[in-house]
Amino acid sequence: MGHGDLPSTPSDVLRLSASGADRLLDALEERVPTRTPYVEIPRAAGGSAFVFGDTHGDWRSTLEAVHAFEAGGPESVLVGLGDYVDRSPADLPCGSVANALYLLGLEAQLPTRVYLLQGNHETMRRIPAVPHPLPSEVARLWGPDPHRYERLMGLLERGPLAASAACGAYLAHAGFPRGDLPSPWTDALRRIDDERLLELVWSECEASDARRGAVTPWTEADLDRFLRLSGLVTVWRGHDPDLAGRPLYDGRVMTLHTTRIFERYGGVLLAVLPLDRPLPAVTEAPLLHLATETRQSPPRAPRGTRGT
Repeated sequence: MGHGDLPSTPSDVLRLSASGADRLLDALEERVPTRTPYVEIPRAAGGSAFVFGDTHGDWRSTLEAVHAFEAGGPESVLVGLGDYVDRSPADLPCGSVANALYLLGLEAQLPTRVYLLQGNHETMRRIPAVPHPLPSEVARLWGPDPHRYERLMGLLERGPLAASAACGAYLAHAGFPRGDLPSPWTDALRRIDDERLLELVWSECEASDARRGAVTPWTEADLDRFLRLSGLVTVWRGHDPDLAGRPLYDGRVMTLHTTRIFERYGGVLLAVLPLDRPLPAVTEAPLLHLATETRQSPPRAPRGTRGT
């Protein structure tokens, strides 16, 4: 285990006994911050925001994103766009549990530098999402105690639902508040009712082929209105894998996915946003393809050999 009995790697989580898992949950409940629904990423001279999209239990891709963040220096931050759990790759059994607890441990150690936004799979106790094998993963690791699952979900629900950075970027899992917004616009995110929650973590972009049916997809007209009223310039999101890596609407929107589960659409992606200067378009930010792309973990044995 790492600093203060927090996990240094996702593998540390998978090696825990049931009592060890309980101690880890105790430590996280003491140290993981409870964020407001909307947060502002601090401005930092020379710093960058390393932004990753849906990881869905692919903790090997999460590790690649964290390594890039750590190499970015002490002024950099790490921002997750939600959906850390469910749909774990077949080669990473119980990957959702390992991914979530590892990231929460990182946030507990670096609360001013790590921001884990909620996605629709983190808010499923309020609005159910499928598939949701996380409870069975917890039980597989540590036995049929539903309280551990509830504690893990409670920790994930401490994350914000939306964020912005001084470069003019808005970040959320799926969408943004629509319609007439108050002044300041951030007051629209003070109280999150179910309708607002659907906009933030469930709404598809109209350019996506996905239609989950939870809420009407947002349109370019909705985007125009939100950016005009908020004064922001770009939108960074996850949720719709078929849009991953595609700049949309004159470079104002980028969708990120950071999991091998959906790499066939756009790859395993990490964006690097400046924290000390304007970002006029999503195409001005480096978009990295992580080393896990196209790789199974562990690698497949060559044909004609047998694993041990």
